[in-house]
Amino acid sequence: MDDVLRPLIVVGGSVVLTLLLGWATDRLLRKADERHHETPLWGLLRRARVPYQLLLCAVLLRASYDEARLLTSHDVAVGRVLTLVLIGSAAWMAIRIAAAVVETSYTRYASNHRERNPARVRRVRTQVTLIRRVVSAAVGVVAVAAMLLTFPAMRAAGASLLASAGILGIVAGVAAQSTLSNMFAGLQIAFGDMVRIGDTVVVDGEWGTVEEITLTFLTVRTWDERRITMPVSYFTSKPFENWSRGTPQMTGTVFWHVDHSAPLDAMRERLRDILRECPEWDGRAYNLTVTDTTPSTLEVRALVTAKDADDIWTVRVKVREQMMRFLADEHPYALPRVNTADAVLPPGTAREIAPADGVPAARRLHTHPPRQPR
Repeated sequence: MDDVLRPLIVVGGSVVLTLLLGWATDRLLRKADERHHETPLWGLLRRARVPYQLLLCAVLLRASYDEARLLTSHDVAVGRVLTLVLIGSAAWMAIRIAAAVVETSYTRYASNHRERNPARVRRVRTQVTLIRRVVSAAVGVVAVAAMLLTFPAMRAAGASLLASAGILGIVAGVAAQSTLSNMFAGLQIAFGDMVRIGDTVVVDGEWGTVEEITLTFLTVRTWDERRITMPVSYFTSKPFENWSRGTPQMTGTVFWHVDHSAPLDAMRERLRDILRECPEWDGRAYNLTVTDTTPSTLEVRALVTAKDADDIWTVRVKVREQMMRFLADEHPYALPRVNTADAVLPPGTAREIAPADGVPAARRLHTHPPRQPR
């Protein structure tokens, strides 16, 4: 009877105590989250309740397993399994806690600086994201190393591994040259302020917003909701446009080709009225000038401003559409026209005569006879 009750008491007591402690901790975190709405820390810490309970259970079972006297012939194997679970759950919980602390710090910083310096907030967000990934990777590597060292064979092989570390380092460096270059490029992007999450960029003719940055790749979400994924080393080795660099304010252009008789003063007044009714225009500046001329048209350019790349696109399309509608309704003569009148040629000049039925025919030359004096 003692052989049955003892394992049940030890194992069952460890599990029940783990559940009770996990429930009590989660209850306390929930109450703290309800009281402190200004910080998301307590709510984020609740995400660590699963590794927290695994860690508690592993610690309790590891400490009391000898008293259970269960599977005594496999004490070493059971103890090693519990140690592996303990190391893994501890690493898992450390990653969750670090992520909660980092996310809370970023949220507090962003709430205080989003209105005054949005570019700085995007830079901090990029750095925080990469730092969190580096911490997670480092904790994972340490946890795996600690798990391997629990096996005696791995400890014995440690000396030989250290002896050949130089050769292995050279081989690994050559084999993973592209991966390492991408990792260093990711760190350079994070702390060099070259590109940030949320920046508007133009890459290979594609316009979009940086959605995700990791140590190895970067994702750009285009205006039509496609995702372009490329190695981060691209941004350190090739030129690209970053429309969010410095201040996000932008100046856009709209071009029209109109007739020489177009009312330029009326177009300037209409441009002013369009921009006043456009909420995306930031009110900084606008103008309308003639930038070029051809034998049949004038090239007219309008300059408009907006607070960011998204708004400048909206302002440009609205100005282009409403100005063309204004010209078509109020000044149709200002639209480009094709001159179809017959050319007046001097007497005796060779010209091309079209057939009477309008069907294209071979080119024929006709010469007017000289006029006779009266």
